[in-house]
Formats: sequence, C-alpha cells, structure tokens
Amino acid sequence: MVSLILLFAITLSVIMLASYREIQQQNAEMLERYVELYSLEPQPGGENGPGMESIPGPGPKPGLGPKPGDLPLDQKPDYQLSTFYSVAFAGDHTVLAVDNGERAIYAENELISIAEELLSEGKTFGKKGSLSYIISTRPDYTLAAFMDNTVTESSMRTLLHNILLVGGIAIVILFFISLHLSRRIIRPLEENDRRQKQFISDASHELKTPVAVISTNAEMLTREIGENEWLANIQYENERMGDLVKQLLDLSRAESMETPMEPVDLSRVVTGEVLAFESLAFDQGKTIRSDIDDGIHVTGCQPQLSQLTSILLDNAVRHSSGNELEISLKHQGHSAVLCVVNDGDEIPPEKAEHLFDRFYRIDEARNCEGHHYGLGLSIAEAVAEKHGGTITVVCRDGKVRFTVSIPEKNK
Repeated sequence: MVSLILLFAITLSVIMLASYREIQQQNAEMLERYVELYSLEPQPGGENGPGMESIPGPGPKPGLGPKPGDLPLDQKPDYQLSTFYSVAFAGDHTVLAVDNGERAIYAENELISIAEELLSEGKTFGKKGSLSYIISTRPDYTLAAFMDNTVTESSMRTLLHNILLVGGIAIVILFFISLHLSRRIIRPLEENDRRQKQFISDASHELKTPVAVISTNAEMLTREIGENEWLANIQYENERMGDLVKQLLDLSRAESMETPMEPVDLSRVVTGEVLAFESLAFDQGKTIRSDIDDGIHVTGCQPQLSQLTSILLDNAVRHSSGNELEISLKHQGHSAVLCVVNDGDEIPPEKAEHLFDRFYRIDEARNCEGHHYGLGLSIAEAVAEKHGGTITVVCRDGKVRFTVSIPEKNK
C-alpha cells in the first residue's frame, strides 16, 4: 500500500517537473528567436527611426527556416502572444534603444536598471524575478533581451496547486480503496487458516480416544497371548500416533487457544529444563554449558515456556555434531533473550527459511526418527509469537544458533 502511494506521488512529481522543464525550454527558444530577429535598423514602412524603440526584423534569417509543414517559431501563436522587452547599449554603456512592450508593465528606467545590473554581473542568460533574459554582444551594441514569464509561472503555480489538491485527494481515496480491497482479499485466507487450525485441533481431539483404545486393547492382548511380533508393531505404531496427536494438540494450543498469562520466573524455568536435559546429553557423550542470569521475569504461560526451552534443547542435543551445547538467558534492553547454540553443518538459506514450517525436516531420509515429525520448531515459533516475541536461527562458522526474544514484563 505504501509502495503504491509512493509510486503515485513520484509519478505526479515527474509529470510536474517534466511539464515545467518543457515550458522553460519553449520560453528559452522563443527568447532566443526574439534575439535573432532583433535589429536596431528601422524596418521598411515602420514608424521607428534610429535610436527609437526597436522592432523585430521582417523575417527569419537564412538557414533558420522551419521544417516543411511547420510554422516558423515567430509566427506561432504562443510566440506572438508572448511579451518581450529589450535594452540596447552602445560600447560605452549608453542606452541606444528601449522596448518595454506594448503594455508597458515595466518602466523604461526599470528595464535599464535591471539590464545594467546584469551587465555588471557579467551574466549572459538566466532568470531575474519573473523575467528570463539573454545578454547578446553584437559588433555595434550589446542587447539585453527579456521575456516576461509572469503568466507562465502563475499557470504553473495553479497547476502545482491543483496537482497537489487532486493528487492528495486521489491518494486518500486510493488508500481507502486499497484498504478495502486488501481486507476482502485477506479475509478468505484468514478464514482458511482459521479452519485449518480448527480442523487440526478437532481431529487431534477425536484421535485421542481411538489411540487410547488401541493401546489398551493391545496391552490386554499381550497379557493373554504373550509377546507377539504383530502386537509389538501395533503398539509401536500406536505410540507414534499418540506422540503425533500430542504434538498436534500442542501446536493447536500454542497457535489458537487462549492461555492464562501470569508472571513467570523465566530464569527458573530455563534452569529446570537444562537440569532435565543434562542426563540425556550425558548419555550421548555431550555436555551442556549454561549462562543464565537470575531474576528474569516475563508475563506468560509457564508450561508453554518450558515446552519452548525443551524443544530447543532437544533439537540441539539431537542435531549437534560436537560434544558441547551452549544455552544462555540474558537481559537485552527490555527483552529476555534465550540462545541455544550447537555445532552443526551450515543450513542452506533455502532450507533455513522453512525450518519453522509444519512437518518440515531438513533430512528427509530420517523421517519421524525418534517420534519427531517436524512440528517442534513450529510449536516453538507459535509459543514465542503468543508471548509477543520472536524466534530466529543463524548458521555461521560451524555453529547453529536459535535465538528467542520475549518482552520482559511485571518484573
């Protein structure tokens, strides 16, 4: 939306600038033509004598003729309707002739004063107030020619005012139209996402009962007939199904369900999860090095924050290629920042951007290994967002770093 408004404003500015430059170019060409046609010699049949007001010569000079089918510049209506002034000086700066136009908007002494000022400054062309000027040095005299731009500049100011007014109204209308259209476009997507989340929640709840029944029946059969390969497979797959249903419910709660928020000692929560995972890491020949500041409090749901920390630690233990993991919890500004770092191969950018997608696994060859279905990081992201925070991953120098930032409140 902002891009469209910015593009519209830039377009109006470009149109205005292009129009102004074109008008200035046309005015400059007409003033140059006036200078070319200027002559101190009295014209045949004219009333002016030597030293009197000058008038343009009878026609264009050789080599300056118009293109076929086009009027000469000095015969076009815009040239004939334009107002020109001139002052001719002798070599000793004596005034030879003054033309202050038919309407005499500028007095002769005023034009002479402006021309003398321009001569003293040594300028040859430019603008002076609403006048465009050219200083032309000729063998017998120096000509200061002016063109009155009062009407042109007034028209440009009116055009600018109207463009700003109409453009501003158009931008406001465009904003509300775009806002309305964007809401209509987004509404079906939001509804589809809501229904999808509701389906996951409902399906997970409905699956809990048959999974529990299958588990109970399989256990009863095992007691009656003893150990059996087929029953063992049923129990194993049923456990996997139960884990999947549990994770889907966790994801549904984190994304959709309203959870009670209360002051939580995040330092204590993280410390407790680290203690729980130390034995698991030890079994795999790994150690956890922790750096946790005391007294970090946030407003949130303690079970979900415990689950978030557990997911990141479990992910680090399972995927670390080294023997040491790092976890830290620090104050940064007004946020509590939790970092979990493990050794690991660099994750390609095209895969890193999908790490928090549901059911996404970097290594597809290890599908569902250890009852993990690619939902853990999705749950972690949902928990972080539910608490007004963010979660990011950075892979650099053989390290994989997950960082969670959650605003500190009610300390």
